[in-house]
Order: sequence, then C-alpha cells, then structure tokens
Amino acid sequence: MRIDLHTHSTASDGTDSPAELVRNAAAAGLDVVAITDHDTTSGWAEAEAARPAGLTLVRGMEMSCTGLGEDGYPVPVHLLAYLFDPSHAGFAQERERLRGERVARVRAMADKMVADGLPIDPDAVLAGTGASAGRPHLARALVAAGVVESVDAAFQDLLAPHGPYYAEKVDTPLATAVRLIAEAGGVSVVAHMKARKRGRLLAESEIVRLADLGLSGLEIDHPDHSDPDRAALLGLATELGLLRTGSSDYHGTNKTIALGACETAPDQFEALLDKASGVPVIAS
Repeated sequence: MRIDLHTHSTASDGTDSPAELVRNAAAAGLDVVAITDHDTTSGWAEAEAARPAGLTLVRGMEMSCTGLGEDGYPVPVHLLAYLFDPSHAGFAQERERLRGERVARVRAMADKMVADGLPIDPDAVLAGTGASAGRPHLARALVAAGVVESVDAAFQDLLAPHGPYYAEKVDTPLATAVRLIAEAGGVSVVAHMKARKRGRLLAESEIVRLADLGLSGLEIDHPDHSDPDRAALLGLATELGLLRTGSSDYHGTNKTIALGACETAPDQFEALLDKASGVPVIAS
C-alpha cells in the first residue's frame, strides 16, 4: 500500500486543481492520498467528487502555527490536521482568521513591490489565489513579470524572511492548534520540522510539551529531511509514542517533488485512523 499524507492543490499554493490532484495521485500509483491545503478545506468537495475508484482520500489541512525555536525565539511551524470536523465552530473561526492574515500579508508584500516599481498588480495576484493566499502566488507573479527566473529564485531573495518584501502574519500558537484539532475530532502531526533549508527550526522540547497536550505525530520521511534528521525524529517519536508519517509535500509544478516521493507506512496510517473521530476517510 502506497500512502502520501501531505499534498497541495490550487485551493492553496499547488498548481493541480483538487480534481487533478486525486487523478494524478491514482496515476502515480498511490493507494491513499491526503489533501492538505494551507488553512482551508475548500478543496475537499472537489477532490471527493473526482476521486478515482480505488483511491482512498484523507481530508486534511496544513495549519499555519508558531512555536518556540531552537534559539529561544518564536518560529513559524506547519501543523498537519487530519480528518477533523470542519463545522467545529472554534476551529472554523480560527481557520477564517488565518486566511484573513494570509490575504493581508500578500497585499502588504505586493504593495511594497509596487512602491518599488515592480510590475506587480496586487488585485490580480489576490484574484488568482483561490481560498488561501500565500507567498507562492507572489512568486509566480514575479516569474510571469520577468522579475525572477523561477519560484525558487523568488523565495531565495525577494520573498525570503531576510528579503526586502517579506511581511509577517499572526499565526496560531501550536498548543492552541493542537487543542482545536483534537476538539474537532482530528489528528495533529507536526510537518517537516527539520527542514533546515527553510530556516530556523522548532525546538525539540516543544514536541515533548505538545505530546502531553495531545499532539498525535511527527512527519519524519520528507524530501527536505536529511537521513540523520530522519533518524533523530524517529527516535523522538518512538520515545514519546507519536505517530510516524511520511509524505511528499507535493505542490504540482511549484516544486520538483513527485507524488509519493516519501510515504507513510500502512501500520502508521491505521493508527492515525484509530485516533480520528471528526470525519471518515473517503474510500470505495
């Protein structure tokens, strides 16, 4: 069984529509795929309607959070949320707030670019973002305008935290996010916490604290994790009794990573299902 529990569609910053995502997942030989767009569930219905027979669909989301970094300062963290009830009032309200933060951030960054004379149209960028606006939408606009050669080049300079157009947004504290996901019947897994090329890292002491608060797992096998970091995360998850997942973090043509590049073991997937009570998987 081939299982990929972290993918993105045009509902956030991927380039496949939700329907294309599930069709491409089946074509790639996956048995299970999770749709985990940033701070939104808006792709769920389309993915479910287009799901090919034989493909199991896990409905999820990647939540924008903040935690304590290794250096003692706050650091952005992504938290995967699986099989939660989207109608849970508190969680729905927080997702709406996060999407508002995303729009305000993209607008602020685009306005800075316009002030510096870059050929960017903030309204056009936001009109093309789908439900969840993000920096990749700005990166694609910069590529289309000929300002940079690639999305990666935009993130290395203009859109990087040290870059001239970066803007902050107010994300959800990790402890609050873990609580909300649990209250909505979902399962929480910290995403790519050792992705060193992305910048500063979450302190491992945060995982210990969150495990006591109901955190369910760690994403261990990820394209941005080195073998030594995967081994360290495996040891931490085993010590704390956490689920161990693997995923591609697929974004379509926004990244060169293929569906199924990293996978979750079947026993870990079954354990994840046992913990969830919000919504079921979609299977035939």
